[in-house]
This record gives sequence, structure tokens and C-alpha cells, in this order.
Amino acid sequence: MNIEAMKEGALEATNFLKRFGNEDRLLLLCHLSQGEYSVSELDELPGIHQPTLSQQLGVLRNDSLVKTRRDGKWIYYSIEDPNVLVLLQCIYKMFCPQEKR
Repeated sequence: MNIEAMKEGALEATNFLKRFGNEDRLLLLCHLSQGEYSVSELDELPGIHQPTLSQQLGVLRNDSLVKTRRDGKWIYYSIEDPNVLVLLQCIYKMFCPQEKR
């Protein structure tokens, strides 16, 4: 196996995973993994409120993890990078409480 390719892959993975290293951003991504939300809908969800909401949405947008869509005066957020959904599925299986069957 090519050690340089492994190092490059490790660096890329590290940079990707760093984006999830904030509790507020991870919570927002978890919500957005369920679909598109407006900023006002995200503000009503438990756990993150202004100005943290705006700050973290800006970070996620700058990192190209989420995208926006404008409809009149409303701005909607959704997941942009499909790799985010793959990682969130793993995180959910590992750390989120499972419903009892």
C-alpha cells in the first residue's frame, strides 16, 4: 500500500471529521439529516438558539456541508455533502439512544 496515499487520505479524513467536532454543529447536522428546515424552524428546535444558530449555520455553509435555498423572505437549509449523511448514520448507530422494540 502506498504510504503517501494513506497519509493524504488520513489528512483529508481528519479535516472532514474536524467539522463535526462541535456539539452545536453536530446537533444542527442531525436535524438537517431529516430534511430541509427554515432558519425559523431551526430556531424553534431545542438546544441551539440565536446567535449561536446563525454562527454555526455560517460555519457549516462555509465548509460546504449545508446549502441554502431562498423562497421569498425565507432561507432554507439542507445537507449539501452526501458524505455527511453517511457519517451521521454511523454516529447515530453508535451514540444515539435506540427505541425499545
